[in-house]
Amino acid sequence: MMSTDAVTLNVDKRGIATVALNRPGLHNALDDETISLLAATLETLAEDSTVRMVVLTGSGISFSAGHDPEWLRRLSQFSANELNRYAQQIARLLHTLDTLPQPTLAKVQGSAFGLGVAMVACCDIAISVSEALYSLADVKFGQIPALTAPYLIRAIGERATRRYSITAERFNAGKAKRLGLVHQVVENDELDAAVEHMASQVLLNSPAAMRATKHLIGEIGKQEITPQVMQRCIEHSLTVRMSDEGREGIRALIEMRKPGWMD
Repeated sequence: MMSTDAVTLNVDKRGIATVALNRPGLHNALDDETISLLAATLETLAEDSTVRMVVLTGSGISFSAGHDPEWLRRLSQFSANELNRYAQQIARLLHTLDTLPQPTLAKVQGSAFGLGVAMVACCDIAISVSEALYSLADVKFGQIPALTAPYLIRAIGERATRRYSITAERFNAGKAKRLGLVHQVVENDELDAAVEHMASQVLLNSPAAMRATKHLIGEIGKQEITPQVMQRCIEHSLTVRMSDEGREGIRALIEMRKPGWMD
């Protein structure tokens, strides 16, 4: 268990790392220190081969309210160079979460606004409580969702991103599921069990194959299906098939036993 004022990290014996925003009194709003700490925590996990899955959540009643108002007040006094450095921090956080090699799951135990929505969109899997609300409210404050838009467009599509980024209206978890931002909506008392069920499903799978799958989808997701792209897919497939876990998985299937990574 690792704990700081703003972020907690717990890795269980199965290799499931739970990263929690820990500013419940501020609805887990983010300032520069929290963003930097969260990014550094995720970067550390990315390098840890014993970590098989990362769960991102929040403490208290909110997942994340987006930016900390006090931090925004200070930000309003920044120079262009200082603003650029802060934008780079946000870009680093979202890119790190989006490209984390391990499977990621957003455990959305409460409402998510602004940057909080983008973090949900960056995770591979998202499970939300039914009472959670979502909002992209940048335009209310004369801003635009420039750093979050690429992840939102990929998650919910360009048309829906246009609507909710322009109107800044709030939408509920049911709408978030229909849009594709979250995959499952449960009641509060069902959230832990739903996350545990999903984690158990993930732990059945080859860690190396899941990492390779994420890398492959990230590489070809927006490309046309050309002969060159198909050749890259073939190369990825061969690499995994020839790997230790690839060979072990086939042997286990033939021998009708559990593969070694499930021991």
